[in-house]
Amino acid sequence: MICFKVCRRLTLFKKRFYDVKISYSQFENVDSFKLSLDEDKKHAALYVHWPYCRKRCPYCNFNKYINEDVDEERMKNCLTKELDTLLEKSCINKLTTVFFGGGTPSLASPDTVKAVIDKAKSQGNLEQDAEITIEVNPTDIEANKLRAFKDAGVNRISVGLQCLNQNDLVFLGRDHTVEEGLRCLSEAKSLLPGRVSVDLIFGRPQQTKETWKQELKQLLSVCDNHISLYQLTPERGTTLFKQIQEQNVLLPSTEEMADLYKIAVEYLHNNGYEHYEVSNFAKEASYSHHNLIYWTGGEYIGIGPGAHGRLWMYNADEERYVREARTQTLEPPNWMAEVEKYGHATRRIIKQNTHDRAIELLMTSLRTKWGLSNQVWRKVYPVGLFQLYGSSETFNFLQSPDFLQLDKRGLRATEKGLAVLDSLIVELVSILNQNSSSSK
Repeated sequence: MICFKVCRRLTLFKKRFYDVKISYSQFENVDSFKLSLDEDKKHAALYVHWPYCRKRCPYCNFNKYINEDVDEERMKNCLTKELDTLLEKSCINKLTTVFFGGGTPSLASPDTVKAVIDKAKSQGNLEQDAEITIEVNPTDIEANKLRAFKDAGVNRISVGLQCLNQNDLVFLGRDHTVEEGLRCLSEAKSLLPGRVSVDLIFGRPQQTKETWKQELKQLLSVCDNHISLYQLTPERGTTLFKQIQEQNVLLPSTEEMADLYKIAVEYLHNNGYEHYEVSNFAKEASYSHHNLIYWTGGEYIGIGPGAHGRLWMYNADEERYVREARTQTLEPPNWMAEVEKYGHATRRIIKQNTHDRAIELLMTSLRTKWGLSNQVWRKVYPVGLFQLYGSSETFNFLQSPDFLQLDKRGLRATEKGLAVLDSLIVELVSILNQNSSSSK
């Protein structure tokens, strides 16, 4: 889930893969080109998208499909083939983490998960102790597969608990009960202690401060070292969006949402959880290392229907490396057919220039407590953070109420700023755009 939450915020321009004038057949030995590329650009995370769900949740707008008759053997073969092809054609020589998201990846068989992990190890030099996460829908059926997932190589589990109120679970369209969720969480903790994350949604209809505090208290009595906290948001095209438009559902107001978020941040902080990213909290530095790669502007391969990726590829026509934003074909049947025919099903490729990468880095890095370092920024953009923002009246105004901090370490949002980060990003990107326009 988290991968798509990040990626869908990044602007992509539609262009079919087959229209992009990049001929990988023009060079056979990509390894010779890898030698001249910075080492950090040769390492990447791997995101694996399993697109199938048992039912459609009313708030979810991710790329998912309801299919009771999945050809899993074909899906497994296509996932491993696409990974093999993208590793071969890219400049990646080492995979650092793996994340199985969806959809509902816990519906996949442990054999499929193992096949992808084995391919990542054999072809992608994935280390034995690399973080390998799978998202789990906490029904009894899927909870019974946790040990098999661990045996397949998974060493971190993200449990889609979502809430601890049965009526709200029904409203959210979830197919597990509170009791099932707690049993699944307990089983996950017993298998992988210290390596279990829980997803929680706030901002549900009729949710009050008091009920929210009680729910957080109950959660902390059972959860592990990581919590992901998401605001219920009506995304266009979803059932929830339509219900709100028709005034059949009323969510908490903006002010009430802010209060619920603040209550959670303070409560988790007081109980030893580090607020290390806008939506994520960890004890004992139990961070999601996979998602940190997104948030720090790293490289990642995306395989599976609708998966996103960011990779450096050698452009033979231009005789240089180009960073590409890549999106795989959305529909599973079409995706499988293209993988079987071409080796991969990359539907869109956007060549990213310096400005594109700078915007993405602002949008992702400022989500974390560490923010954006000067060192990382200068690898992407020719104008330093101080030169870009130091003399801006808009930026100085945002600094004065303690939303942002700019110093020798870099640029970061304060705790107060993280609560209104979307608005801050708009202003920061506007300043960046003005600088780019004036420098042309």
